[in-house]
Amino acid sequence: MTITLSIMRLPHGADLPLPTYQSKLAAGLDLHAAVPTEAPIEIAPGSRALIPTGVAIAVPPGYEAQVRPRSGLAIREGVTVLNAPGTIDADYRGEIQVILVNLGTKPFVIQRGARIAQLVVAPIIQATLVECASLDLTERNASGFGSTGTTTNTVDKRD
Repeated sequence: MTITLSIMRLPHGADLPLPTYQSKLAAGLDLHAAVPTEAPIEIAPGSRALIPTGVAIAVPPGYEAQVRPRSGLAIREGVTVLNAPGTIDADYRGEIQVILVNLGTKPFVIQRGARIAQLVVAPIIQATLVECASLDLTERNASGFGSTGTTTNTVDKRD
């Protein structure tokens, strides 16, 4: 299934490629960093930065665009999208910016044009909330984190 997504290059991203799918069946379009060539952004370990992409999009009603991490950056560098997935609503028209965090052990430098995240377009369903005094009972009920598994949690003792 395909939809039409209007995209606008912003002046500081004019020379960068538009987001692209890297394979025929890819779900995400790669987003590029629109940082100045002469001023790359360095993210220290444990720090975060807001990275511009130089593009704005018009998501059609009934859809959202999700900003997701790139697995290669995560595994090789420990760099990921902090609020993954970040949501771009259908009524937002500003620049797509990506909050990256460095969970690695060394500084990471973001150069102009680097592929920093993926953009996935997905349909949405809005819920109508109906307030009530109680909820129907289930086998799980209010059991929380880790309650649906059948194995016991263990602690990794590799210190």
